[in-house]
Amino acid sequence: MSGQTQLRLGPGPVVRTVIWVVLGAFFLIPLLSMLEFTLRTAKPGVYSFDRWIAVFGGGTTRYDRVYQGLGNSLVLAVVTVAIVLLVLLPTIVLVELRFAKLRRLLEAVCLLPIMIPAIVMVVGLAPTYAVVTQIFGSGTWTLAFAYGITVLPYAYRAIQSNVAAVDMITLSEAARSLGAGWRTVFWRVLVPNLRRGILAASALSIAVVLGEFTIASLLSRVNLQTSLLLVSQSDPFVAVIFALLALVFAFVLLVVVDRVVSARRRTRDRRVAPDHSLPPDHRLLKGSS
Repeated sequence: MSGQTQLRLGPGPVVRTVIWVVLGAFFLIPLLSMLEFTLRTAKPGVYSFDRWIAVFGGGTTRYDRVYQGLGNSLVLAVVTVAIVLLVLLPTIVLVELRFAKLRRLLEAVCLLPIMIPAIVMVVGLAPTYAVVTQIFGSGTWTLAFAYGITVLPYAYRAIQSNVAAVDMITLSEAARSLGAGWRTVFWRVLVPNLRRGILAASALSIAVVLGEFTIASLLSRVNLQTSLLLVSQSDPFVAVIFALLALVFAFVLLVVVDRVVSARRRTRDRRVAPDHSLPPDHRLLKGSS
């Protein structure tokens, strides 16, 4: 309505700037402190990149255990994301479409791991992993079964928030009325509309796996965090370098996912936005076409 002042809710530009500055300082100051620590030399005030060059130069085998732990963690991240997408995602969709009364129960089960300390979870998983070792062997990748439980709260919230924003029942019924099978409905109708939640759940799962230590340590498996602990006993600077890289990687991954999702949302909004340059009847015909 012209001539009337529209009421705007939320913080103004100045408050938003202050919030971003405070949040930026909260995240950047520890990262910059870690970087400064890795550049220190024996002389106060003198900094050098020699440690970074030694780590990535490949001229020493002292850091092979760290590379082994990093490789194991990346494999664990991939397997954990696969477990989440192959087990949790279809379960959420099935409950949303067919068993709406079980939604609260599924939410309680998925959020339960966040309330159980990791040390307690390991005590319960130890007998289970005795059987897992007999069936699948003692490879580090088997930790993904435990990590699939650990990331449940984060993955569930990411996917469920997207599910709540999509009318899945209407989409599935429309696709079924056009002759699509349930497999086609899931992969070609529902999954594209849940892409934002799937990307967020995958990114959060990767971040949790890269930072997990307790389960791997107590189950005697080698991942990034356990290898960093061993290396830090002889060279704390290198341990901080890899920890810094892991944090930056997780941060960049989350930012990239957010940018991708925002870009897709803007593209979708432009596609469905009405063309105000046309008369109302022409806009209606254009929308129906």
